[in-house]
Amino acid sequence: MKKARVQIKKASTNFCFGFNKRPVAHAVVLALLGVAGTLPVAAQSDASTADASGVKTLEAVTIVSQREARVSTGATGLNLEIKETPQSISVVTTEQMQNFGITNLNDALRLGTGIQVEETETNRTQYTARGFDVKNTQVDGVGMPNDWGIVTGAMDSFGYEKIELIRGANGLLTGVGNAAGTINYVRKRPTNVQQGSMGISYGSWNTKRIEADYSTPFTEDGRWAGRVVAAREEGGSYLRSYEKERTFLYGVIDGQIGDKGTLTLGYSHQQSDSTGNSWGALTFMNSDGTQNDWKRNASTTQDWTYWDTKTQNAFIEYAHQLSTDWQLKLTYNRRMVSNDSKLFYATDYLGNGMDPATGEGLYGYPWRGEDELTEDMGAVTVNGRYDLFGRQHEALFGVSLSKSKGTYDEYAATYANAGDLNNDGYDDGYIEMPGFPWAGNVIPEPIWGSISTYRVNKQRMTRAYGATRVVVTDRLKAMLGANYTEYHREGVSYGADFDQTEGNVSPYAGLTYDFTSRLLGYVSYSDIYQPQDQSDANGRYLEPTKGVNYELGLKADWLDKRLLTTVAVFRAEQDGLATGAGYNANNEYYYKGVDVESTGLEFEAVGKLNSYLDLTFGYTALKLDGEDGDDTYSWVPRRTANLIVSTRLPSYTAVTLGAGGRWQSEISNVESNGYTVRQDSYAVLNAFAAWRVVPSTTVRFNVKNLTDEKYINTLRYSGHYGEPRNYQISLNHQF
Repeated sequence: MKKARVQIKKASTNFCFGFNKRPVAHAVVLALLGVAGTLPVAAQSDASTADASGVKTLEAVTIVSQREARVSTGATGLNLEIKETPQSISVVTTEQMQNFGITNLNDALRLGTGIQVEETETNRTQYTARGFDVKNTQVDGVGMPNDWGIVTGAMDSFGYEKIELIRGANGLLTGVGNAAGTINYVRKRPTNVQQGSMGISYGSWNTKRIEADYSTPFTEDGRWAGRVVAAREEGGSYLRSYEKERTFLYGVIDGQIGDKGTLTLGYSHQQSDSTGNSWGALTFMNSDGTQNDWKRNASTTQDWTYWDTKTQNAFIEYAHQLSTDWQLKLTYNRRMVSNDSKLFYATDYLGNGMDPATGEGLYGYPWRGEDELTEDMGAVTVNGRYDLFGRQHEALFGVSLSKSKGTYDEYAATYANAGDLNNDGYDDGYIEMPGFPWAGNVIPEPIWGSISTYRVNKQRMTRAYGATRVVVTDRLKAMLGANYTEYHREGVSYGADFDQTEGNVSPYAGLTYDFTSRLLGYVSYSDIYQPQDQSDANGRYLEPTKGVNYELGLKADWLDKRLLTTVAVFRAEQDGLATGAGYNANNEYYYKGVDVESTGLEFEAVGKLNSYLDLTFGYTALKLDGEDGDDTYSWVPRRTANLIVSTRLPSYTAVTLGAGGRWQSEISNVESNGYTVRQDSYAVLNAFAAWRVVPSTTVRFNVKNLTDEKYINTLRYSGHYGEPRNYQISLNHQF
């Protein structure tokens, strides 16, 4: 791989330390640029000198140094290794995504310990951890709560260096959070050397992809550099009529301003379009209580449907070195998402179940809509080190303001065969359907009328927070922090106005203790505070869910620190958590607040067993108790496991082989007809073989669902079958 040699030129600044005559071995020179939430606590060797008079010379901060030592700090905001953080953290790496031919974030998260990817529809996904929705997804440590925890469209993964999965309540950094956790996507950034890659792939259902990634310094001294990432993917699906295409572009520039400032500018754009997509999914239960077994390509959609999603992200970061130990950072992010869709929903509307002989009993509902969401997020942080009682400690202080506005429109529609199906005096808008499965042309596209706004939602979140890591002894460290959040929401939904303001203080505390150089124990506590988007029987938003989260664990290094294991037990108590309750007098689905407790155990082992063999293994077991102490949320698997193993052949290291997969225990849920649909425990296995033909070119072959397991992917609301065995071949060249 050809690389441009970068000559690093440094200026110098004089500082006088009359109170301390001892030589300074290292000076802290990292600025918080590499990733939002990165702290400037790594030191650059030989960064300071002393003349004969004792005057110290501190070489100017250079962004070159920062690029070499970027660290993401998604859990606490402080510069801590995963082992030193009093919380459970997993990382999905670029290498893992490349090995398994992963191109979207949904598939990437399936590699992570304790994360469930609930694809209730083809274009909408919810992530869960420890039994609850992950409603905080961030990019470089910055984000706002997701409405309903839903992610629209399959986001491309090529623009990210890694994905951090922080399990448990994380109110210290996010300001809001439940007992599930936080997903932090870490963007790719410019590098100090010229480098790039190009790749092409072809897979089942005529899926084609091309991607490119290029980074280069702009100046000889490396003070300014840029990176461009692009990908284009299109193809079909195993689901009837479903076709999709995605275009992703991302560019970022970073550089140095003066001797102490660094600046980063970036922008990404994704257009994700699909046709024949689903809205809702399959009905599995018959009127006699038997469960249907459909073909895996079964879909309720119609051919005229589509769903187009455009997502744009722009950000700017400025970091200024206040002194050798302290830094100021300012960040601003803007996110814009728009959707344009024509959808078709099919359900057992009357709750009578399907006729097992004819497949009749379902009703369809066409819909067309558009929506736009704009989010603005700004933050100011100060972080660094301080000396107290003869020891050096770390601290972080910050304030932030986030605003968002969502506007949601729908079209009037005229179509045949709709009527008053439940005899309540109103046109339901539902169409009686023929026996299922049906073709994609049985219901013609409606005549769309005027467009009107049915919902406007404005949100504002103001935060002030601080955290410190106190070195009590060489072995004992204490993490203390607090976050004040004021959350405001106002707007209108189907003619009903709402205006809510909530304030909350969330304390955070953690202790770590080094029993030996290899074994660390930890305990942590965090408050739970999460605004909710669900409404009660009267159409009013539910109050935020509140509670507490506890975690106790052990982390250990093995095999000369090549392998890290984590075992943790956790308990979360959430009060007033939105739980489905049925339909109100207006035939609208409503929720009620229920107190839910989650307890469980997690284990993870990550690292290298030897020079050739890499391992990731995770296991989660949990218990969920809801109203009246009953076992609740039966659609959440109580036990899950994930495994990734890859090895280079010792006799021929150009060849890499690997396998990975997920297993989950049985799940169930009650459909609208009152019968329970079930999915037994199952495992999905994937495998790959890669051959480095020459040092810069690799050919890779992937097989997904190696055993061709047939399973229902989720029973949360409704679901469809997971993809059958499929294949992909790819070629990647680095330069």
